[in-house]
Amino acid sequence: MMSFAQKVRAFKALGDANRLHILQLLQQGEQCACVLLENLNLSQPTLSHHMKILCDAGLVQSRKEGKWVYYALHGDILKEASDWLAQLRQQVPATIPPTSCHCRD
Repeated sequence: MMSFAQKVRAFKALGDANRLHILQLLQQGEQCACVLLENLNLSQPTLSHHMKILCDAGLVQSRKEGKWVYYALHGDILKEASDWLAQLRQQVPATIPPTSCHCRD
């Protein structure tokens, strides 16, 4: 189960267009960093920065093979984050009762 801090890291990581693009590319399966670079308009250090954020957030897994790093989506964490958002949606009442509002006192 994701801690609150893990959720914060995951959703912060999702708040960047480049990282969302990387996740889209990884939907096709595991990708070598060189393949990601070919499909993104980023320098190698910038890609490494984004991949560190995604890996630290638990959204992406990495493995090293020789001099190359391969990345893949971490499905369990993505599902857990998605499930948490779905739970939030289900818990929102149709109308919020004014019982806790004190601004009209």
